[in-house]
Amino acid sequence: MLRVQDCSISYAAHSLIQNLSFTVSPGEVLTLMGPSGAGKSTFLSWMIGALPAEFSVKGELWLNQQRRDTLPTARRNIGILFQDALLFAHLNVGQNLAMALPATIKGREQRQYYVEQALANAQLTHFSRRDPATLSGGERARVSVLRALLAKPESLLLDEPFSRMDQTLREQFRQFVWQQVEQQAIPVVLVTHDPQDIPTGGHIITVGGSGY
Repeated sequence: MLRVQDCSISYAAHSLIQNLSFTVSPGEVLTLMGPSGAGKSTFLSWMIGALPAEFSVKGELWLNQQRRDTLPTARRNIGILFQDALLFAHLNVGQNLAMALPATIKGREQRQYYVEQALANAQLTHFSRRDPATLSGGERARVSVLRALLAKPESLLLDEPFSRMDQTLREQFRQFVWQQVEQQAIPVVLVTHDPQDIPTGGHIITVGGSGY
C-alpha cells in the first residue's frame, strides 16, 4: 500500500502542490492530471527523493507501513519510468537488465536466467546480446519497463512514459505496462495529459497551480 499524507510543495512564493493526500493499493494505478507547470513531475521527484533543496515540502510518504520520505533515494525502493527509455548505450540489452537485479540474486547463471525470463515475458526472446541502438521504439520501451521491474520496486512511478509514441505503439505499450503491473501487484502513480492513458477503473486526481 502506498500512502501520501498532506503533501504540500512550494518554490519561493509559488505553491505547486497543496495538501495532497491519497492511497494506492497493490496493482492499482492512480493518475495525476493537470496543466503543464502544475507540479506533477516535481511531486514525483519528491516521492523518489530527488527534489532539489530549494523546494519547500511538508507531508509524509508511506509505503508498506514504512515511512519513506525520510529515507535516501536508494532505500525508498520506488521505481520510475520517464518519457525516454534511458538505456545505457555502452551495454547490451542483457547487461542493461542485469544491472537492475537485486544483489540478493547471486551468480552469473542465476542472474542470466532472470534476465532471459524477463525478455521472454516481454516477447523479446534472444534480445539479450542486442545493442540498444538497434532496437525499435517499442522494444526500447519494453526493455525500460523490464529494467524498472527487475529491481523489484515496491511501487512504480510513471512520468508520461507513453507521450512520445504513435497511437498504435502507445496502445500496445500501455497494455504491456498494465499487464506487468498486475503481475507484480505493486501500487503505481501515473502522470499524464492524455485521458486515454488511464487504465479502466483507475482513479484520477487533478492537480493545479503555477510553477516548475
